[in-house]
Amino acid sequence: MTRSMPRQLLQATAIVAALALVPVTTAAMAQVDTDTYRELDQFMDVYNLVKANYVDKVDNKVLVKGAIQGMLSALDPHSSYEDGADYENLRIQTEGNYGGLGLSVTSEDGAVKVITPQEDTPAWRAGIKSGDYITHIDGKLLYGLTLDEAISQMRGKPGTRISLRLVRRGAEKPIEVTLTRELIIQKPVKWDVKGDIGIININTFSERTGDYTRDAIAQIRKKLGHDPIGYVVDLRDNGGGLLNEAISVSDAFLDHGEIVSQRGREKTDIQRYYARAGDDTKGLPVVVLVNAGTASASEIVAGALQDQHRGLIIGERSFGKGSVQSLLKLGPASEVRLTTARYFTPSGRSVQEGGIDPDVVVPNLSDPDYKTRPVFREDDLRRHLINEAKVDNKVLEEDTKPDPRLTATPDALKAKNIDDYQLYYALQTIARLGGPTQVATIARLGTPLPKLNEPTPPAPQK
Repeated sequence: MTRSMPRQLLQATAIVAALALVPVTTAAMAQVDTDTYRELDQFMDVYNLVKANYVDKVDNKVLVKGAIQGMLSALDPHSSYEDGADYENLRIQTEGNYGGLGLSVTSEDGAVKVITPQEDTPAWRAGIKSGDYITHIDGKLLYGLTLDEAISQMRGKPGTRISLRLVRRGAEKPIEVTLTRELIIQKPVKWDVKGDIGIININTFSERTGDYTRDAIAQIRKKLGHDPIGYVVDLRDNGGGLLNEAISVSDAFLDHGEIVSQRGREKTDIQRYYARAGDDTKGLPVVVLVNAGTASASEIVAGALQDQHRGLIIGERSFGKGSVQSLLKLGPASEVRLTTARYFTPSGRSVQEGGIDPDVVVPNLSDPDYKTRPVFREDDLRRHLINEAKVDNKVLEEDTKPDPRLTATPDALKAKNIDDYQLYYALQTIARLGGPTQVATIARLGTPLPKLNEPTPPAPQK
């Protein structure tokens, strides 16, 4: 079970930040205005009032931690203080495994809301969806518990069973599901082959995601015995992760040019990242799938390939998180996660609030709830950063003509062995480059939910 926030959104497998690991520095502290100390005097007055008058005795650690969390949550939804369970959740995001259900959740007005289930986990197989509210665990009401407490109840020893009650918009009554906890292993990349097309599913940007992506490209070529006619890169419901891994993945598909720029508080504080010579896919066609769960580091990849005219973006508008969080270590098990920069795509676009608009808008018609299920993005979060250069081209780009391909019902698609219409659309887009035989092959195979292969990257260089 992973954790997220609207006091702090996104800390785990699903909608997480583009993270940069940096040490604590004291240079900025030298600029603290002397008026700050007057404000600190006021803080100490409140602190002493609470200590002296609160109905129960209060531990100093509780007050200090609450003050730190309140200070950071007043900035934006992604700055936070990580210790204890929070710190462990962040470690899981980039490194570890855990016993649980494979859900990324947040707290909304005291309720536990699902951000996204991780693919091929108990939650994903049970049909839990983004936007669902978890109201009961094993018959007990969750309201009043902290998010940490709810997460702790959903985690547990692999093999143990747990029941959840869900409330879903559009459903007439609550949904009851019983699941068996599993060891949730971070598997950032999986791959498959349909016809002569390679599919690369990237579900998080944790350690060595770039290496796994390159190995998936090599394994696809090895399985086919020749180069594919193109690749589908699936970034749907990928909440992001490490900035350097987003750069590494982008570099696997690019031969040159800028990938992303990172811009801090000062106008001169700009850092640019470029692709190295050599495209692992040899310039073959690429289609990138995105949706509202495609966030942060995923948007860096999609934006780079779109701006460099290296890939066709298909799906739905992405999440819209265009900020970078730095992890400033405080102790052996505590860190401050602080928003320190905004990132921009190669053309100078900020995806903050607006996200990445697909080149071809394709809803997931295979999902019977796609029209009624709530979708939330960065601009729905309280205190989100404002995109100061927002441009609205929707009126210029409006097209009122319906696409006849986007009228199929889930049942009609299921009859054609299509469980994932967005993936099917992407595959057929590339298949047309291979001629009628490839188009017919994809139509025959459809997209039954696959058991994807897992790449094994080479050992890290010492």
